[in-house]
Formats: sequence, structure tokens, C-alpha cells
Amino acid sequence: MQSLINLAGGFAGALEPLVLLYCFIGVLSGIIIGALPGLGPSTGIAILLPLTYGMNHTAGIVMLAGIYYGAMYGGSITSILINTPGDSAAVVTTFDGHPMAKNGRPAQALGMAAFAP
Repeated sequence: MQSLINLAGGFAGALEPLVLLYCFIGVLSGIIIGALPGLGPSTGIAILLPLTYGMNHTAGIVMLAGIYYGAMYGGSITSILINTPGDSAAVVTTFDGHPMAKNGRPAQALGMAAFAP
């Protein structure tokens, strides 16, 4: 029973408005970092790590997770639109995503990259 109480307390801490704001900022900055060819999620975290030094520990970890997942998606943006992968994990996205964009369906390709694991 105590573990369920701790789990509920963890969700309550992670769903605070300020923590969600930091997550949103992390995702946006991660998308920008990931869209630059050659910079991946680990590089994005290394570049933006000093932003989290003065933060609450929960907000800092959530922001770093947002940077990571935003950079993963940002790498697929360039691989779909201009056939240049942002990082090595987005190379496979060029096989299907860029032909879809050339056929006039870039929104579907970007949506699939956002929701597919």
C-alpha cells in the first residue's frame, strides 16, 4: 500500500504546472537541437544540461527527458523533409518518410514519426 502512495506522490510532483512548463520548454529546445543535422539527443542533453543546475531536481530531470524525446523527433523532421537525417537513429525514417513528403504527404509522415515508437 505504501508503494501506491509513493507512486501517487510522484505523479503529483511531476504534474505540477511549473514542471510541465519546463517539460514543454525541454521538448521545444530538443526539437530545435534534433533538427540540426549531426546533433542527436545525447548531444542535446550535453549542450542544455547547464540550464538545469539551478532547478528543482524533479523539474530538471523532466526537462532533460523532454529534451531527449524532443531531439528524437527533431531528427526525423529533417530526414522526412530534406532527406538528411538529424542523427543516426533517423536514417531509417528517410526510407519511407521522404518519399511520402515528395508525394505531397509530409504532414502524414511527420505525424507518423511523432506517434510511432
